[in-house]
Amino acid sequence: MKIFCCKDRFEDILTCIYDAWSCALKEGHDNIRLVREPVWQQSLFDEYIHVDADREKTEKVIRSIKKSISNQAYLYVFYASLSVEEDALQAIYNFLRVGFAVGAEVCSMYANPHVMRIMELKRRIGNESHYFREFARFTSLENKVYVCHIEPKNNVVTIVAEHFADRMPSEHFVIVDDNRRLAVVHPKDEELYFMYLTDEEFDVLSRSEDFEDEYTRLWRTFFKTIGIKERENRACQRNMFPIWMRKHAVEFKN
Repeated sequence: MKIFCCKDRFEDILTCIYDAWSCALKEGHDNIRLVREPVWQQSLFDEYIHVDADREKTEKVIRSIKKSISNQAYLYVFYASLSVEEDALQAIYNFLRVGFAVGAEVCSMYANPHVMRIMELKRRIGNESHYFREFARFTSLENKVYVCHIEPKNNVVTIVAEHFADRMPSEHFVIVDDNRRLAVVHPKDEELYFMYLTDEEFDVLSRSEDFEDEYTRLWRTFFKTIGIKERENRACQRNMFPIWMRKHAVEFKN
């Protein structure tokens, strides 16, 4: 068994799929597996092949999916690539095996386990990104730039950032994924871009949460006064806004 490994980044994932598929044409798809790094426990009799990102291979995979399957299938693949599930990379590969065989109708093959798995991953990514679109909290730094920190389980910062770029096109803002030390930067009236933060950059941005502006105080006051004490339901609140999501929500900070 040949096991192809790569970093948890979109270009690396698609390059890994490209190299694994090329090998499968000789070895057979059933003799190929794909995993994301780090690989904690390697098996003795398998061959592990590390793959680095290659822009040309990435673009070839994207073109092939859109042309031979559909744009919707590419969306499924993109969402699944953001998942932290251990089998996400293999699930993408299995889905593409079916997709390249049958074409665009793969997205409606709900009885196929590989299709259902990719749709389940997409649904989970969509749900989590929806939560963070609702519960993202921005801090204004000297009325010049807005900074937001989130710690999602899955890598949904891209989807969240696109949502705010559409709604705040004329604002400078930065959304930081503290788990992955990934920042999405939106300059005023320009396109988003992504950057992986150094330790120094991350420490500087982490201090942004120490700042408070008038809107921070107003929001806390609103949160405390809008509730009706007799109707307080902590269990319902935890269901609608899970505790693990509250770390950067100003209304829950002392």
